[in-house]
Amino acid sequence: MYAIVDIETTGGHAAAHAITEIAIHIHDGNRVVKHFQSLINPERKLPLYITALTGISNEMTDSAPTFEELAETIHSLLKECVFVAHNVNFDYSFLKHHCKLSGYELNTKKLCTVRLSRKLFKGLPSYSLGNLCRSLGISIENRHRADGDATATVAVFDKILQNNGQPVIDAMLKKSSSEQWLPIQIDKQQIEQLPSGPGVYYFHDSKGKIIYVGKAINLKKRVSSHFTHNDAERKRQHFLRHVNSITYKNCVSELHALVLESTEIKRLWPKYNYSQKQPMQQFGLYCYEDNKGYLRLAIDKRKKNFPSLYNFNLLHEGLVLLRKMADEFGLHQKLCNLDKSALSKKDIEFLDAPPVYNSKVKQAMTALEEQLQTFAIVDEGNNSEEKLYLLMERGNFWGMGYVPVSQEINNINELKEKLQPYADNDFIRNSLYAYAEANPEKKIILP
Repeated sequence: MYAIVDIETTGGHAAAHAITEIAIHIHDGNRVVKHFQSLINPERKLPLYITALTGISNEMTDSAPTFEELAETIHSLLKECVFVAHNVNFDYSFLKHHCKLSGYELNTKKLCTVRLSRKLFKGLPSYSLGNLCRSLGISIENRHRADGDATATVAVFDKILQNNGQPVIDAMLKKSSSEQWLPIQIDKQQIEQLPSGPGVYYFHDSKGKIIYVGKAINLKKRVSSHFTHNDAERKRQHFLRHVNSITYKNCVSELHALVLESTEIKRLWPKYNYSQKQPMQQFGLYCYEDNKGYLRLAIDKRKKNFPSLYNFNLLHEGLVLLRKMADEFGLHQKLCNLDKSALSKKDIEFLDAPPVYNSKVKQAMTALEEQLQTFAIVDEGNNSEEKLYLLMERGNFWGMGYVPVSQEINNINELKEKLQPYADNDFIRNSLYAYAEANPEKKIILP
């Protein structure tokens, strides 16, 4: 038995939106044997664009039953059937989520009439419900209403069955099939050809634009996980709707993937990557000499032609470090710009002479320099003939790349010639420091 379903909703993902209308046609493989349809009170005001699209108004839903009142009926109709819909993961995610909120667990097999139609009616210009029906000679009444679209989906399903679709349906319903959970635009071959090793993967939209970048220890497993569970959150629905193709880059380790992912997010700024989108380091720690001969330290915005001692994403991060240096080496708050007021005569009376004071500043800078070592992490390459190098220079990530095992590296300049520079950020720095601490045998100090 098949339950051919369509719903109307207040928005695009189940976790934050409600159902406004539902239609269910129970089909026995030959014909519809039972039909259920109802408006649903979403217990909230409908967005104007939803009313404009569907014609469903607040006045129509105000007097309708709530989903909770209909949940037992809906669940009893669906629970023993194969769940069928056009773009099935959308409808199923809403009904599974709202059934659960009402105390019912929905776990059924699914069929997507978009994916079925792509296999049986190849070469059509579009597989959206309206265009598909036009190509198949099916008329739709009450478009964008649950029962109108469900009735059209029934007609599409009948066409599928009439065109020797049962073997395709049976194949899709097998547990080993990925057809039930993939985005409608993705062929399962794209998933099957993904390697099982570490790497970075890219989700592309219909225009080829990269909309998400992720890292993985196992590329195939991680990419599949974005689609296999029935998450009601917004990001999964965006992926199901917009991911049209998947590309990837192999990496030699999880650390390599982590660093590459972070730099790619900064470079590409993908639409659906919400973390790691902080701006590049905006502040630096600077040292300069004032007109009285004192060396001063200050946190200021990054300057292109004035080298900094260290860089920070956040002003607060820099001020914390500067206060620590001032306390540890007895530096004056005003000469570190931690106190913005001018030096008074009394301040000058108690200050060391410039040569003595400046020696303290130089000690503080030397201590910072020692903390900000220049080193490389050396890891296995893609084969036994090469090694992966990740270079940290004075506390900042410089870049990475592969170096032949046969080539000896004697200093940082030789290494830089063989590596590709990458943008630095806090996430990468912290990750490399943590990795070097946990794996000291893979860390080499470079002159």
